[in-house]
Amino acid sequence: MKPAKTRLALEIHEQPDVVARLVEREATRVFRLTHALADREFVLIVARGTSDNAARFAQYAFGIAAGLPVALAAPSITTLYGARLRLGRALVIGISQSGRSPDVVETLAAARRAGAATIAVVNDESSPLAAAASEVVPLGAGEEKSVAATKTYTAELAAVVLLAAGLARKRSLVRGLERIPEAMALALAVEPRVAKLAAGLAATEGAVVVARGVNFATAFELALKLKETALLLAEPYSAADFLHGPVALARKGLLGIVLSPPGARAAVELESLAVRLAAQGAGVLRIGPSGHDRIPVPEVPELLSPLVAILPGQLLALHLALARGLDPDAPPGLRKITETR
Repeated sequence: MKPAKTRLALEIHEQPDVVARLVEREATRVFRLTHALADREFVLIVARGTSDNAARFAQYAFGIAAGLPVALAAPSITTLYGARLRLGRALVIGISQSGRSPDVVETLAAARRAGAATIAVVNDESSPLAAAASEVVPLGAGEEKSVAATKTYTAELAAVVLLAAGLARKRSLVRGLERIPEAMALALAVEPRVAKLAAGLAATEGAVVVARGVNFATAFELALKLKETALLLAEPYSAADFLHGPVALARKGLLGIVLSPPGARAAVELESLAVRLAAQGAGVLRIGPSGHDRIPVPEVPELLSPLVAILPGQLLALHLALARGLDPDAPPGLRKITETR
């Protein structure tokens, strides 16, 4: 089966090259700019939409690699309520594909005025967000024409890894990242299997996407792609939180997508949850393990696995949209840049 010829499909398949270019171009410079940030005590990240999911990944990446606590900003504190946060010891990072959402820009600008170190991770170096920051990490992903963000998302994840590696002074993490594009290409090779599975899921009415640890962000991103591309009501959960009540939803008609890349520390827990979902009558799709009716992904260091694990999910959203008779390049009611205030 040939890959789908849509803008979304083309951009999904660009991702190994996008990440390879970013690492080659920016790794040395990011190490240099983070050298002056060793005194930062915590990280605050401001983002919206898909970039918010890159920020969720950053909570794990900065915490695990550099021991830095990370909070996700509530832009309304600045834009609606006019409050001033005490950020003199903070590193504040704005993450955005376009760099043009006014609330993200204003929150980063306010942080800079408050004395925080500020970095914009953005695809458009001429954007207002880039201008508001003291430093910029350009994604260099090229124009993303599809409404659903794919290549900019994985580029944001790679940029987060570079920043975490620089703050932790861990060049081994960069060396691991240099090998990720090859694993990404292998992950994309499962498209024929994904297309076949998606055809059988076209009538699905609702889904939950569960993960644990570093791939918690992947659950959010996959659920978002299923909503905006395939118009499937999908909700993300930590596997631990899902067992605290929402597991009661598991029954016939619900699809449980379990994200468990090989080598995940919570693999046993996630497999147990998959078995329970099936026992309660829900459909189950595993992304990560190999086997019949599963979507395998290559094994990579767990901290880097979100760059690989999301790719079959993107393909699933693409092919589920096609199976449901939808145009994945033109989700109803959506536009490429959403400007929130």
